Amino acid sequence: MAFDGATIFFYIFSFLALLIFTLLVNNKRTTNGSSKFRPPPSPRSLPIIGHLHHIGSVIPESFQTLSHQYGPLIQLNLGASTSIVVSNAQVAKQVMKTHDLNFSYRPQFGSSHDYLYKGSYFITAPYGPYWRFMKKICVTKLLSSSQLGRFMHIREQELEKLLKSLLICSNENRSTDLGLDFTTLTNNILCRMSMGTTCFKKYNIDPEVIQCLVREFMHVGAKLSMGEVLGPLGKFDLFGYGKKLRKIVGEFDKILEGFLKEHEERINTEDCQGDMMDILLQVYRNENAEVRLTRNDIKAFFLDIFLAGTDTSSVAMQWTMAEIMNNPKILKKLRAEINDVVGTNRLVKESDIPKMPYLQSCVKEVLRLHPTAPFALRQSSEDCKINGYDIKVHTRTLVNVYAIMRDPQSWVNPEEYIPERFLVCEEHEHEHEHVNKMDGDDFRYIPFGFGRRGCPGSSLALTVIHLTIAGLIQCFEWKIKGGDKIDMEEGSSFFAGLAKPLVCYPVTCFNPF
Repeated sequence: MAFDGATIFFYIFSFLALLIFTLLVNNKRTTNGSSKFRPPPSPRSLPIIGHLHHIGSVIPESFQTLSHQYGPLIQLNLGASTSIVVSNAQVAKQVMKTHDLNFSYRPQFGSSHDYLYKGSYFITAPYGPYWRFMKKICVTKLLSSSQLGRFMHIREQELEKLLKSLLICSNENRSTDLGLDFTTLTNNILCRMSMGTTCFKKYNIDPEVIQCLVREFMHVGAKLSMGEVLGPLGKFDLFGYGKKLRKIVGEFDKILEGFLKEHEERINTEDCQGDMMDILLQVYRNENAEVRLTRNDIKAFFLDIFLAGTDTSSVAMQWTMAEIMNNPKILKKLRAEINDVVGTNRLVKESDIPKMPYLQSCVKEVLRLHPTAPFALRQSSEDCKINGYDIKVHTRTLVNVYAIMRDPQSWVNPEEYIPERFLVCEEHEHEHEHVNKMDGDDFRYIPFGFGRRGCPGSSLALTVIHLTIAGLIQCFEWKIKGGDKIDMEEGSSFFAGLAKPLVCYPVTCFNPF
């Protein structure tokens, strides 16, 4: 690749500007420092890049390695960005429970400043009236157990679609990429639960269009967020990722605006389905609501929903199938449980899941080993002490969920996939030394975060994962393309999925249709 004089000058200028900025910041820290101030321990850093040379492709694993050497609370300078990293349950409890209110803020990254909905996002909104209002709507209306129950038929219909497509693959002896299958499944479920189905037909839009936009947003947004290491220079959009992100969200906005208008036309008619968009429009039209929502608030919420919900559940299902297929004894035990509960004459339903403790344990163990959100992001709103160290206001805090749930001080054989550790009964306690008793206040296991900023969509995610895995195991045997074992190498994507596609051959053992 050839570089012209202007390009070389640009990189030299950027390098010098970042060097000057870093030196000024470090000088300010030294000048303002106090002998009484005790920051968390930190590895040796290099000029400009800070601790970036310690970071490998799997970031949570890199941070875990550093914590083994420097302790469960460390401070890292990632270029011009400074963060603290929490890596064990005891310190996580201080951040997410003892000081939960202080750490109820989310850090703002570059991508949050580069799209149409600035100031309207829910996931990264500051802790305040707007965030509390939206959280209450999520818990009581949008993602409540009654609302999830109303759309049970959608999830079961989408599973049936997936199973029928896999039956065709089986009949034709074709392989399938389960990762793509799972992403389509979760995307379709979210589209139907959030915006209904008539909109897609009316505007001739395939749900796959939204899936592609979400994938592009995640890809470009991740690159844009890396600009944080440049400090103030990151705001200049030196590589054009901000422009690309605004274009993607502009396309998403046009689709959502069309859906909003269609919902507004039917909101007081018999065609109103009571989906998420209908509920938010009712709040939008309520002049007496605690917080008056804008159209951007509604559209930003749906962008958050698709970003947070599509790939996370898909990745969790990929890891679950991979672990189960690599462990024939576990697969046999799980299939026996499904047959005992469901029988051999019908397809598994959501109402069967509570009767399947081993299935639930298989999923819990996957989320322990392979959390789809390996970091819980927080930011302090005032100075405080954590684990004896001084934490300044506005400090970015990364709770390394990945490291906490693989901590050998908390888990026996933490790197092994052992679903039995979650079967809490006397029989298994005597039979297996690795059983761990869990409760709602146990910070050894926090795949969905904890406290005010815990994931409000965890119930929906678990419902989809349990039902899908049960259906795939009930209906098919699985052969791995290209070998006897699935390669469990972790990828470097934000959601820490498999490094290689999960390509398998489904072999029909039960056809419920």
